[in-house]
Amino acid sequence: MLRCTALVILIAGLGVVAGCATSLPTVDRSSSTRERSVTSETGALIARAALDVLGTPYRYGGSDKNGFDCSGLVQYAHSRAGIRLPRTTSTQFSAAKNHPVNMEVGDVLFYRIGGRVSHNGIYLGNGRFIHAPSTGKNVSIIRTDNPYFRDKLAGIRRFH
Repeated sequence: MLRCTALVILIAGLGVVAGCATSLPTVDRSSSTRERSVTSETGALIARAALDVLGTPYRYGGSDKNGFDCSGLVQYAHSRAGIRLPRTTSTQFSAAKNHPVNMEVGDVLFYRIGGRVSHNGIYLGNGRFIHAPSTGKNVSIIRTDNPYFRDKLAGIRRFH
C-alpha cells in the first residue's frame, strides 16, 4: 500500500513539474494572420486535389478524372476547394483579382506560349508545379526553372 501511494505521489509530482515547464503558445489573432492561414490551407487543398489526379492522361477539353487539359486541371482542383473558376486558360487569367508577387502553394502559374497566355499549372512549392502538358502525356510535376517554361511565365494568380 505504501509503495502504491508513493507511486501516485511521484506521478502527480511529475505532472506538476511538467505543467510548470510548459508554456502555452501565444496566438496571433490579427486578421492578416488569419487570412494567411486560410489562404495557405486553401492552397494546400487545391494542391492536394491536383496531386490526387497525378498521372491522369491529357485530354483536350478534359476537366475530370477521365482526362484533363491544363485549364481543366486548374478548374477541377479549385472546385475541390469550393472555388468556381472559368473554364479556359485565358478566361482564368483574366478573372483573377489577386496578383501575388511571391508564389504560394495553390497559386496558378500562367504561361505565354505562341504569343498568348495558353498554358497554366498549380504551384506545389519548392520550385515545382503540376500541370496537364499535352496530347500523349499525363498530368505531371515539373520544375518552374524548366528550360521550356522558365522564360514564358506570364503571371501568377491566386483565386483563394
